[in-house]
Amino acid sequence: MSRAYIALTALFSVAILPGAVLDIAQPDFVVDAMATIDMPLYVITLIGVWKLLGIVALALPRFRRINEWAYAGFFFDLTGAAFAHAAAGDVPSSVITPLVFLPLLGASYFLRDKRAAAARLPVRGGVGSASAA
Repeated sequence: MSRAYIALTALFSVAILPGAVLDIAQPDFVVDAMATIDMPLYVITLIGVWKLLGIVALALPRFRRINEWAYAGFFFDLTGAAFAHAAAGDVPSSVITPLVFLPLLGASYFLRDKRAAAARLPVRGGVGSASAA
């Protein structure tokens, strides 16, 4: 694994973790923010649990399918949050904040994909190849 992949994925996970915990704990300011966008608190609890599971999935890149779902889930979560805040007419910072995390997520995914593609490349001239005979 490349250091850049590990660093970006860790940075994204550390940045998302407080939001997951707050979604589950639901202090007053989270409750107020969710009331602004008419989001039921039980949905926020579920999203918080999914975020925690997504962070774990990002830490386990060998489970490619689960890892892929985690990236998709975070993309949907972040863009959905921005859209919900925008549709409710919330303050611009509430719309922009989730979108700030997208470049980190995208960079982590891109580096993960490059690493996985490199691992799948055929080896030329190795044992069992036509040129080795």
